[in-house]
Amino acid sequence: MGQTVFIPRELDANEPRVAASPDTVKRLAGLGFDVIVETGAGTRSRIPDEEFAKAGAAIGKASDVAKADVVLKVRRPTDAELKSYKPGAAVIAIMDPYGNDAAVGALAKAGVTAFSMEFMPRITRAQSMDVLSSQANLAGYQAVIDGASEYDRALPMMMTAAGTVPAAKVFIMGVGVAGLQAIATARRLGAVVTATDVRPAAKEQVASLGAKFLAVEDDEFKAAETAGGYAKEMSKEYQAKQAALTAEHIAKQDIVITTALIPGRPAPKLVSAAMVASMKPGSVLVDLAVERGGNVEGAKPGKVVTTANNVKIVGHLNVPGRVAASASLLYAKNLFAFLETLVDKTTKTLAINRDDDLVKATMLTDGGKVVHPAFAKADQQPHIEPAAIPATTMVADASTPAAPKKAAPRKTAASKSPSPKSKGTA
Repeated sequence: MGQTVFIPRELDANEPRVAASPDTVKRLAGLGFDVIVETGAGTRSRIPDEEFAKAGAAIGKASDVAKADVVLKVRRPTDAELKSYKPGAAVIAIMDPYGNDAAVGALAKAGVTAFSMEFMPRITRAQSMDVLSSQANLAGYQAVIDGASEYDRALPMMMTAAGTVPAAKVFIMGVGVAGLQAIATARRLGAVVTATDVRPAAKEQVASLGAKFLAVEDDEFKAAETAGGYAKEMSKEYQAKQAALTAEHIAKQDIVITTALIPGRPAPKLVSAAMVASMKPGSVLVDLAVERGGNVEGAKPGKVVTTANNVKIVGHLNVPGRVAASASLLYAKNLFAFLETLVDKTTKTLAINRDDDLVKATMLTDGGKVVHPAFAKADQQPHIEPAAIPATTMVADASTPAAPKKAAPRKTAASKSPSPKSKGTA
């Protein structure tokens, strides 16, 4: 009998995705694994048990995880789930370890070898394993759909005998994977799109999608990128100038989508209450960073807030999960591509090479210990998450002209993370 891969049903009510698809089940079987899928695991991703069974999986129950050598999940297992896991089992999921030291410690105590997929290095070899990109791509798409749904007018310009419908103005803040897909989607729907980012390289990307780039393009802006291509934290002087420009621009927009995240810390505040108050009635803000504190003041996780001036702030949780049928297929392929690198093709058994760059980057716990250098003391002392960059720093000076810029010392990167993944959302 071969080794067993178990795919559980996600317990989080806000998580409709599943960590396998009929296609990856077939491929897992081809690697020599026996595959067990928990009953109902794929229901909310439009994958009934019958399709998994046709692909070669056995349909089992939650307790079957006890015999699994590999567990594929979407979200980090809870303490209650870990009680049933076999020590030494490989658990592959989006572990969300920042600020969750107790949970990381629990993984170590359970004796599992846990891999955090969001730490996958962004290198050519690992492109097919990049869960942040695959999921952020869909989040950017869905953000535009959600914004258009709340904005009760047409997005494209329409010239009719009865008159002209003007095109909606859409502003994307943060041009990472999510931001770029949001630009492309809004453009396809006919909106007039502008976008902003602190990385100079983003200007060309924005232009290539037919949108207009908005930024204070001074000397600091031109140097606002690390050698690895990631955003640096800007000086207060620059932030004030950029905020003034942004505030003026936001007041004219119909839909604003924010995507800015920094690994290991709450989301920076980009849109102040004053900016929201300046927007036209019926305008919409979609905050893709709401689960990390939000980019928009007044955003509430899991809610659509309507302000006093009739502006809607959309704070949906787990945006990729809102298109779970698509998100699960991509996520499942990400997991399979990584798991395939951990298998000895000759013996068709799990053979983790701990010297492999992908393993070193993603392995969180192993042999009863927290082994990832960024969380090595997680099971010994609590991690205190740094405070969010406050709105007073990012946007409060938008109402007054910025002081003339003086020569300022160059800022270092906002944070150094084992996962170089923060260009907007992913």
